[in-house]
Amino acid sequence: MIFEHHILYFKPHCPYCERVLEFCRRNSVSLVMKNISTDRSAFEELVQVGGKSQVPCLVHGGKALYESQDIIEYFVDKIEKER
Repeated sequence: MIFEHHILYFKPHCPYCERVLEFCRRNSVSLVMKNISTDRSAFEELVQVGGKSQVPCLVHGGKALYESQDIIEYFVDKIEKER
């Protein structure tokens, strides 16, 4: 499923980020993903939008969602509504 206008900020080797990334892979979730470890501008965007550098962070409509389980539940809800 394509999630337009959504951005997932992450860091490799972060277990919480890996949980969300694995969910996205298994459920064919397609969205913009930004690695804040290698992309300084992505890091700055994350802090500007959410006020902190915590990852994983899903941004949609100018709002930040941080906890991995909350992000997964957000995706599950959207996917189920599309069925």
